[in-house]
Amino acid sequence: MLDKTKSNLCTLPDVAADVKAKVAGTLAWVGMSEIEMPISVHADVDIPPSVARVRAEVSLDHESKRGIHMSRLYLACDKVFSHQKIDFASLSQLTNDFLQSHSDLSKNALIEVDFDALIRRQALISDNSGWRSYPVSLLVVRKENKIKHIELDFSVTYSSTCPCSAALARSLIQENFSQSFDKENLDFDKILEWIGSEEGINATPHSQRSTAHIRTFLKADTKQIPLKQYIDLVEESLQTAVQAAVKRVDEQEFARINGKNFLYCEDAARRIKHVLCQQKDIEGFWLRVHHHESLHPHDATAEASSD
Repeated sequence: MLDKTKSNLCTLPDVAADVKAKVAGTLAWVGMSEIEMPISVHADVDIPPSVARVRAEVSLDHESKRGIHMSRLYLACDKVFSHQKIDFASLSQLTNDFLQSHSDLSKNALIEVDFDALIRRQALISDNSGWRSYPVSLLVVRKENKIKHIELDFSVTYSSTCPCSAALARSLIQENFSQSFDKENLDFDKILEWIGSEEGINATPHSQRSTAHIRTFLKADTKQIPLKQYIDLVEESLQTAVQAAVKRVDEQEFARINGKNFLYCEDAARRIKHVLCQQKDIEGFWLRVHHHESLHPHDATAEASSD
């Protein structure tokens, strides 16, 4: 008995392949974005499976061809994401698969993968731990059958305490102290009790949740995703990364660390730039920090990049 499905496929029109473009010309990138795919990652840390949004594109180098084969890009992605752990090696191979399926149309291919990476984080003091979510983007670009660009983007969230506000708070505390005590009759126990009271510490500096966005350009032969390596590097440079599981001892330690790390947005950007400049495994970087001000309705921002 004739398979009607196969029979119909033989006769279905293919406008993209059979009809020439009304206006001829090449296009840098054509494809799909926001493709929903499952993702399991081969990184330097265990990450639970998640959901990814994928961009898959090729160049359209044949001037008269009307379009590319979108379904071939999707099916190639499905084959890899559904059955393999994703790293830069598998993504690099996937761009090669894109070109093989478009050998008569395209010379260049790219794939970009966006997902949230859940990483287990230890509490500052207590024995507890909890999950932190990091937005991550992976990008691989192949041109003329060579990998030209590998990119790892991620964001970290941290606390920033304003140095100016801290100085102003200390000034108010000094003034309050001078009004509360007679320098000729200072009682140690009373001062100690006063320092621990709301009456004594009458001003606190403002701080805010802040975000650092980092883009690293990796070497073309990079395979495993060095995610924890670079997240740890940035968080350690800032010292004040936000926490997951927090008991009172952890909160107190967080307050102590913030008190030792007052940060303007310029300070944060310079710290990150300094540590990234020392990394021999990356070919370049770009970063931007946002301090989501609690004093103002706008953000304080700073940006830097490799030379």
